Amino acid sequence: MAIIVTFDLPGAGQELYDAVIARVTDGRGFARFADVGDPGLVSHAAGPVDGGFRVTEVWESAEALEAHAKTFGPILADLGHADLQPTIIPAYNVVVR
Repeated sequence: MAIIVTFDLPGAGQELYDAVIARVTDGRGFARFADVGDPGLVSHAAGPVDGGFRVTEVWESAEALEAHAKTFGPILADLGHADLQPTIIPAYNVVVR
């Protein structure tokens, strides 16, 4: 079952997001899904919110997210955000272009 994952980064800005993306993609940047190499990622959006930054993703399954977390988690921990707990809900409907 697809899931919707929201990461809220209070007090963080685009700098943290860019640092994470640079590490996840070995400096290539993230302009297409192939850049992250995780086949279970369906959509990704990120932007500023009051007091921080938010990333919202859709994953094909919780297992796909867990596989990605093995790469993503240590990077966040190294950047001082080991305690980040995303909000995860089941997706009822996902429409992509």
